[in-house]
Amino acid sequence: MSKTHYFPNDIVHFAWSVNNEPVLTIQSGDTVVFETREVTDGQFNIDSTTEAIAGLDWNRVYPLAGPVYIEGAEPGDTLAVEILDLKTKGWGWTAVLPGLGLLAKEFPEAYLRTFDLSDGEYIHFRDDIKVPIEPFLGTMGVCPKDADNVPIMPPGTFGGNMDTKQLMIGTTLYLPVQEVGALFSCGDGHAAQGDGEVCVSALECPMTSKLKFTLIKGKSISAPQFQTKGALTPKVNHAGFYGTTGVGADLFKASQDALRGMVDHIAETYNMPKVDAYLLSSLCVDLKISEIVDAGHYVVSAVLPLAVFEQ
Repeated sequence: MSKTHYFPNDIVHFAWSVNNEPVLTIQSGDTVVFETREVTDGQFNIDSTTEAIAGLDWNRVYPLAGPVYIEGAEPGDTLAVEILDLKTKGWGWTAVLPGLGLLAKEFPEAYLRTFDLSDGEYIHFRDDIKVPIEPFLGTMGVCPKDADNVPIMPPGTFGGNMDTKQLMIGTTLYLPVQEVGALFSCGDGHAAQGDGEVCVSALECPMTSKLKFTLIKGKSISAPQFQTKGALTPKVNHAGFYGTTGVGADLFKASQDALRGMVDHIAETYNMPKVDAYLLSSLCVDLKISEIVDAGHYVVSAVLPLAVFEQ
């Protein structure tokens, strides 16, 4: 008979390692409730200002709850993680972190904004701008094969720091088991994010998560896969979108060009400082590969949901 377990909220780890001792052992079909910390492990809070970025201890970034050992899991199996529930816990932040982000050279200065999330429905970016809260865990993964203090960033075939906003309530994530017991961990809660997480932070927040684990024996996949329950962007589909593009032979540069166009558009159209337009883009603008087959000339689109400007 399946059980519900509660992961202790005082245990975290900061790297992937086969030497991390399992905190919970569960059976296929069991559910685990996690209380995860925001990505700085409490170094920021609702009252933090930009000055807090300079004192950030990067050794405490990405606290993960785990590992969870799934009985019977072996390399070559697949672990299905059904996302039953996700709830933000009151507040969150987003920031420009110097040297990071898609437009790091254009935005070299640190900048931090915090937000009250207590209404549970919207991030109130400005009096006339509301970004829907659509929570997901930025990091979910099994332990990488033979991992020995592997950094949480970047992601890999094991999952990890995928920052994939489609991993919302109702989605099932499929992970290729690489170590005995799978050794699943999670964290890095996000209240909202655009595809690309372009300024390097989403709306980072502490999170309560309820996940159900099912082991699929003998099914092998090479990298994470997922299935959503419904539409990808149901809260903003009704009001149209505005798109900017980048075109060229370098996919990364085309992405930068599309984003530059979007930052300029938001700043000019909505009378906003460019740095805030950059942050808003990271929270709700989706980067899309619109064309990749035309003799090395790629088209990347940055797509802004106009619903965030509705009153």
